[in-house]
Amino acid sequence: MQVSLETTSGLERRMHITVPSNEFEGQVEAKLKQTAGQVRLKGFRPGKVPMKEVNRRFGAGIRQEVSSEMMESSYREAIIKEEVSPAGSPQIEDIKIEPGQDLEFTAVFEVFPEITLADFSGIEVTKPEAGVTEADIEKMIETLREQRKEFEAVDRAAQNDDKLNIDFEGFIDGEAFEGGKAEGSDLVIGSGSMIPGFEDGLIGAKTGEDTELNVTFPEDYQSSDLAGKEALFKVKVNSVLEAKLPELNESLFEQFGVTEGGLDAFKTEVTANMEKELKAAIATKVKNQVLDGLAETNDVLVPQALIDSEIDRMRREAIQQFGGQQQIDPSILPAEMFQDQASKRVVLGLLVNAIVEEKSLSADADLVKEKITEMASSYEEPEQVVNYYYSNEEQLNQIQNLVLEEQVIDTVIAEAVVTTEAMGYEEAIKPVQPPEVEAEADESELDEAEQDAESSEKED
Repeated sequence: MQVSLETTSGLERRMHITVPSNEFEGQVEAKLKQTAGQVRLKGFRPGKVPMKEVNRRFGAGIRQEVSSEMMESSYREAIIKEEVSPAGSPQIEDIKIEPGQDLEFTAVFEVFPEITLADFSGIEVTKPEAGVTEADIEKMIETLREQRKEFEAVDRAAQNDDKLNIDFEGFIDGEAFEGGKAEGSDLVIGSGSMIPGFEDGLIGAKTGEDTELNVTFPEDYQSSDLAGKEALFKVKVNSVLEAKLPELNESLFEQFGVTEGGLDAFKTEVTANMEKELKAAIATKVKNQVLDGLAETNDVLVPQALIDSEIDRMRREAIQQFGGQQQIDPSILPAEMFQDQASKRVVLGLLVNAIVEEKSLSADADLVKEKITEMASSYEEPEQVVNYYYSNEEQLNQIQNLVLEEQVIDTVIAEAVVTTEAMGYEEAIKPVQPPEVEAEADESELDEAEQDAESSEKED
């Protein structure tokens, strides 16, 4: 086998491979003989079909099959011989398959870039410094009570935060409009779920009353037919219900897994969860700054094949996020939606791998055990969870990769310029919105994709 490797541009390589005719024809002949011994043809005894007849009937297909197998195997041998690392599958060109002649073809592919890491001291990180105060705990407890509030019917005028059950119908210029009618609809006053003026107009209403609301649809309303128009809603109030927060008692505590110790034990549980959340939030903010710093301080030539692969993965994630994996072909979502974010993900993946190799890092077994134990602690039978991870290679690999990534972050932090910033609990746990637009499909784009998919099905 002869191999010649050419660098065309950047990361692209053209590899011309020649397989001697005697090797190729030998494989074809062997395949023909194998077929002759197995084929059943009318007029011939089993195993007695003449080679000429076998070649006439099956020769072209066998030659194509053998050529595909030999191109695949010779390509694998060639990349090992030339010590290149393709980033993605090759594009096969200039195939020459002629009887009695050498098998020739050209494989075009990209290789992984060689990365020379910039000094980590050029990366600046601001680490939040925060704790959980008594006021934070009390506020969290009130939030938990609010999440479990119930509504009870009351015989009084509706107030803010009450839940009303209503029937309503909307009219524009005296005509009812589509989508403007509902019966038995629940509405919490102050929730902002209706257009401006609707909820405020129900304050003071009582059970059994009929009322009329004059409102104006916002100029940017999602339906262009209604945007900016004045409307009259006729509303009947079926019931008025008042929010009731649960008492701080054993019944509430049990909903959070606290069966003993009363209020003190409940506070301890809440505090522990808040501290865990705070720790994770700070770690995430530090990690994001480190990764951004790595991307900013290192110039990396990125294989387009890896970006395309990441785009495909992000498309599938976007479809699954909105529960449409059965209805939508991910390729309907334009690649441009994900291009920037996919490129960044690939760059960071390459940089992290480069750090792992340069620093000879491997997942620390003790840290892996600590991570699994921490994750298992929130389950009723943590030992079973720990055993599950250690007996499931795929799940264990995910934890090892997570720990290895954390070790990479720690390695960079050790050399980066780190400052601390004092802040409150709520500010510390608040996610930082990236400056660039996240490459995720919004609902309107997915709706368009669903419509395109439905149209395609109808045409078929």
